[in-house]
Amino acid sequence: MIVPAEELLKIERKIDWDEYIEKVKPIIEKVKQEGDKALIEFTKQFDGVKPKYLKVPKEEIDRAYDIIDDEIIDALEVARENIERFHSITAVERDMKIDFGDCILGKKYTPLDSVGIYIPGGRASYPSTALMAGIPANIAGVKRIVACTPPDKDGRIKPLTLVACDIAGIKEIYTVGGAQAIAAMAYGTETVPKVDKIVGPGNVYVTAAKLLVQKDVPIDMPAGPSEILIIADETANPEFVALDCIAQLEHDPMALAIVLTTSKDLAEKVNELAKDIVAERSAEINLKNLKIAVVKDIDEAIRLANMIAPEHLSMMFKKAEDYLDKIKHAGSVFVGELSPVACGDYASGTNHILPTSGYAKVLSGLSVETFMKHITYQILSEDALRRIGDAVIRLAKAEGLPFHALSVERRLRPESSS
Repeated sequence: MIVPAEELLKIERKIDWDEYIEKVKPIIEKVKQEGDKALIEFTKQFDGVKPKYLKVPKEEIDRAYDIIDDEIIDALEVARENIERFHSITAVERDMKIDFGDCILGKKYTPLDSVGIYIPGGRASYPSTALMAGIPANIAGVKRIVACTPPDKDGRIKPLTLVACDIAGIKEIYTVGGAQAIAAMAYGTETVPKVDKIVGPGNVYVTAAKLLVQKDVPIDMPAGPSEILIIADETANPEFVALDCIAQLEHDPMALAIVLTTSKDLAEKVNELAKDIVAERSAEINLKNLKIAVVKDIDEAIRLANMIAPEHLSMMFKKAEDYLDKIKHAGSVFVGELSPVACGDYASGTNHILPTSGYAKVLSGLSVETFMKHITYQILSEDALRRIGDAVIRLAKAEGLPFHALSVERRLRPESSS
């Protein structure tokens, strides 16, 4: 697992999406053509169960509260409070109105009418995703929020997920997962409504489906499989480093964990500890996807990290906060060994729906703005029109658009005939 640093740049993280898109294409088409019937058939085929219902009835949500321990509900409420606080404070100003004297220019943000959230439920239950997507969508002001998530072995939604959806303010929940859920939200069925945008993480098939339907319905980002990159020096606790790597690999057999360290001793300790922890707990963790490299200094580690652009970047070295401004590409950054990624996954307040596979170079994690769009506006006075009018007329004529020019000339020179 210990490799030369430059070899990390050769790791093939870009999935051959064309291959997976071809696999999910028949699923998408069948859902478009057959609607609910296809959803039920695919749920039997892929989840091995017939759903008890497609749309979750309200009494099922009420029943979930009786099943889930109060302490878990309290934990969800703590997470909700922190996520809501962070996303409310960091949300963009809704109306930016600037008075330039002779004109007023502005930008105003408005919410989408509807969104669909995919909540994974295969290898584990992910109620946290309901909070991470539902809360920002509600802060944005989205009127209709739909969630799709796979059924459990009884054909129902896991009670914990139902409670989390309710706490997050998600009113419509549907018992369907996989590529078929993405198709349902993208195109609509008799039961599942079509939405204006689809968000949420998922496995390669879910992500491939999102990439396929985005020609018709916008998506947030390709989110998955998960990954972490840790920068550590000799002061880092090797157990913390090993555990954070294993925690990320726990998500998916295709998940990736990278450690860049200035200490050969730490590299060897993390390597051995990871093996021991997995062996002791008999965890189904793919340690082949743990890559550890020794680098000459922190600056080299940051250079490599920016090139890799990881989903999660953990900084466990002396004066790590002083280096934060040097980080250019990462989904979310965790500074100091008391800031484990797991806290961001659940309850610190930042979002865990983040770009993977290097997309952090060009995309950001989910936020309130994900569920909004902006409209610009202008209010020009006569002085402003005269100030820019001649330039507009000249440019319009230069582009061969005479009526653009005339629309301004008539306002400036009503008597003009040209």
